[in-house]
Amino acid sequence: MKLAIVVFNLGGPDGPAAVRPFLFNLFNDPAIITLPGIVRRPLAAFIARRRETVAQANYDLMGGASPLLPETQSQARALEAELKAQAPGVDARVFVAMRYWKPFAADTAKTVAAFAPDEIVLLPLYPQYSTTTTGSSLKDWRSVYRGPGRTRAICCFPTAQGLADAHADAVRSVWEAAGRPGNVRLLFSAHGLPQKVIDGGDPYRAQIEATAAQISQRLPEFADWAVCYQSRVGPLKWLGPATDEEIRRAGAEGKGVLIVPIAFVSEHVETLVELDHEYAALAREVGCAPYLRSPAPGVRPQFIEDLAHAVQIAIGRGADIHPHGPWLCPAGLQKCPCHRGDPPTL
Repeated sequence: MKLAIVVFNLGGPDGPAAVRPFLFNLFNDPAIITLPGIVRRPLAAFIARRRETVAQANYDLMGGASPLLPETQSQARALEAELKAQAPGVDARVFVAMRYWKPFAADTAKTVAAFAPDEIVLLPLYPQYSTTTTGSSLKDWRSVYRGPGRTRAICCFPTAQGLADAHADAVRSVWEAAGRPGNVRLLFSAHGLPQKVIDGGDPYRAQIEATAAQISQRLPEFADWAVCYQSRVGPLKWLGPATDEEIRRAGAEGKGVLIVPIAFVSEHVETLVELDHEYAALAREVGCAPYLRSPAPGVRPQFIEDLAHAVQIAIGRGADIHPHGPWLCPAGLQKCPCHRGDPPTL
């Protein structure tokens, strides 16, 4: 059997010249700005032009480009090797498709079609489903893929054992390296979303909280923990509490924090700049010490092994789209792609 696994992520600029077009692609996505194209496109161009200088300064701190693609390629290679170890009789190939910068889904789709797979598993590397991330990536793929292969999609894995184990091990390693300080609060920090997205039935917040609960169960030494949200932009009301507010609160209470990037599986601008530079400076300013940060799961064995297991389970399922792990979105979250009734056909 020939098996194609397509892993998805947002992507990031690969050099200074890519920053503005990357930002334009991001804000021109109707899943991000829900306005008609005739209004959205010039607005996206305006936002990209306004944010380019600040964004470029952030990427300069990382050597001038985003590390997200090489990080994702490393995960793809690790996943491919693990699949060959778990299922040696399967010709498994892992492909990378990014949403807002190269390699775009349209280009990856041609490569997958040339491979001529019998089965395809779509694996967005967003643990928690949102219409703005997984939903957008899967819709983009459906619009461009014209090749062979029976397709399955893993819509989310918020409570997957490998994800929680990888995060818990990383947290414990950072804490122990710091001398096991006792005045530390765990902050599970996720990328924020406008509140109206959640109010519209998006399951993202519920899944973030489920991931936090799974990790905290593995860390009984941290009874003090909270979920918070970062990366707010614009005037809309966003999910709260904000990560910077929680850092200020911890400082006022004489506590340090250990930040866990709960919605990210790879290092990129939100972790390497926002968490490691901006929030670290804030922590120093408000007396929040120690300020510690746990790394993203990356290629930790528990995480990669569980992703490979998820792919094999997906092949045997009748449903076109489903979560991995013991999770079902609560009733009322109508934007969940597989909650109640027949799931959408890919």
